Amino acid sequence: MPRMAERDEVMKHMTQTLTDNYNAFVGAVIAVLSMVFGEHWYLFALFLLLNIADWVTGWMKSRIMKKENSVKGWQGVLKKIGYWIMITFAFMVAAGLIEIGEIIGVDLQITTLLGWFVLASLIAAFLYSTNNDKRSICENFVEAGFNVPKILSNGLAVADKLINKESEDEEK
Repeated sequence: MPRMAERDEVMKHMTQTLTDNYNAFVGAVIAVLSMVFGEHWYLFALFLLLNIADWVTGWMKSRIMKKENSVKGWQGVLKKIGYWIMITFAFMVAAGLIEIGEIIGVDLQITTLLGWFVLASLIAAFLYSTNNDKRSICENFVEAGFNVPKILSNGLAVADKLINKESEDEEK
């Protein structure tokens, strides 16, 4: 029986060590993200996850439909890099304006909203885009033949109708 107690103790120690290391790693990652992106780092992480999910589902769709195209794949990757450049540029412009404001004695902290607006706009575009240029994650699943819940596919149909109606109204 002593061997069983020793084994349990070793397992308990290994589990505790693994848990401590995991917590330390996750804490360090969150600390670095908070340092680089500020207290709202999770919005940038959300956008990154949406970028990755969109690319992966687009790749899956093209693979399933046997329409793989490396040029289109690279165009998608470059477009996503462009989004990140837009976000960076918006925050850099805001930082520059804040510095200029300090030099001339005017508080221009509000210009930081420019960066947040760009980030929010791109996240919204990911979640609600239905144009041919940019397929959303849900549309990739639908087009690849996955069984998507009706509420999601119906929502895409409604959004597509609204966008097409708006574009028709603009053409008149």
